[in-house]
Amino acid sequence: MKKNLGKIDSAIRIIIGVVLAYLFYNNYIAGTLGIVLLSLSGVLVITGFIGWCPLYRLFGLRTCQVKNGLAEDR
Repeated sequence: MKKNLGKIDSAIRIIIGVVLAYLFYNNYIAGTLGIVLLSLSGVLVITGFIGWCPLYRLFGLRTCQVKNGLAEDR
Protein backbone atom coordinates (compact mmCIF):
# COMPACT_ATOMS: atom_id res chain seq x y z
CA MET A 1 0.00 0.00 0.00
CA LYS A 2 1.67 3.21 -1.20
CA LYS A 3 1.28 6.30 0.92
CA ASN A 4 -0.84 9.04 -0.60
CA LEU A 5 -1.04 11.54 2.28
CA GLY A 6 1.60 14.17 2.93
CA LYS A 7 2.80 15.16 6.38
CA ILE A 8 0.69 18.31 6.55
CA ASP A 9 -2.43 16.50 5.31
CA SER A 10 -1.88 13.75 7.91
CA ALA A 11 -1.39 16.30 10.71
CA ILE A 12 -4.55 18.18 9.75
CA ARG A 13 -6.57 14.94 9.68
CA ILE A 14 -5.30 13.92 13.13
CA ILE A 15 -6.01 17.35 14.63
CA ILE A 16 -9.54 17.49 13.21
CA GLY A 17 -10.21 13.93 14.38
CA VAL A 18 -9.05 14.69 17.92
CA VAL A 19 -11.11 17.90 18.04
CA LEU A 20 -14.26 16.07 16.87
CA ALA A 21 -13.74 13.35 19.48
CA TYR A 22 -13.19 16.00 22.17
CA LEU A 23 -16.43 17.77 21.19
CA PHE A 24 -18.35 14.49 21.38
CA TYR A 25 -16.98 13.38 24.74
CA ASN A 26 -17.63 16.79 26.30
CA ASN A 27 -21.23 16.81 25.03
CA TYR A 28 -20.87 19.75 22.63
CA ILE A 29 -22.26 17.49 19.92
CA ALA A 30 -24.66 14.65 20.68
CA GLY A 31 -27.23 12.33 19.20
CA THR A 32 -27.00 10.95 15.70
CA LEU A 33 -24.80 13.80 14.51
CA GLY A 34 -22.41 13.14 17.38
CA ILE A 35 -22.12 9.45 16.54
CA VAL A 36 -21.54 10.18 12.85
CA LEU A 37 -18.87 12.78 13.65
CA LEU A 38 -17.23 10.45 16.18
CA SER A 39 -17.02 7.76 13.50
CA LEU A 40 -15.58 10.30 11.07
CA SER A 41 -13.01 11.34 13.66
CA GLY A 42 -11.88 7.72 14.00
CA VAL A 43 -11.45 7.42 10.24
CA LEU A 44 -9.53 10.70 10.08
CA VAL A 45 -7.15 9.72 12.88
CA ILE A 46 -6.50 6.24 11.46
CA THR A 47 -5.88 7.47 7.90
CA GLY A 48 -3.70 10.28 9.28
CA PHE A 49 -1.49 7.82 11.15
CA ILE A 50 -1.15 5.24 8.38
CA GLY A 51 -0.70 7.88 5.65
CA TRP A 52 -3.10 6.29 3.19
CA CYS A 53 -6.63 7.31 2.25
CA PRO A 54 -8.83 5.02 0.14
CA LEU A 55 -10.81 7.96 -1.27
CA TYR A 56 -7.60 9.62 -2.46
CA ARG A 57 -6.70 6.38 -4.25
CA LEU A 58 -10.16 6.16 -5.80
CA PHE A 59 -9.90 9.70 -7.20
CA GLY A 60 -6.18 9.46 -8.04
CA LEU A 61 -5.10 12.15 -5.59
CA ARG A 62 -1.77 12.29 -3.75
CA THR A 63 -0.45 14.93 -1.34
CA CYS A 64 2.83 13.25 -0.48
CA GLN A 65 6.16 13.79 -2.19
CA VAL A 66 7.13 11.26 -4.84
CA LYS A 67 10.76 10.26 -5.40
CA ASN A 68 11.69 7.98 -8.29
CA GLY A 69 8.09 6.79 -8.71
CA LEU A 70 7.75 5.67 -5.07
CA ALA A 71 5.91 7.50 -2.34
CA GLU A 72 8.22 8.92 0.29
CA ASP A 73 8.06 7.20 3.68
CA ARG A 74 7.87 9.28 6.82
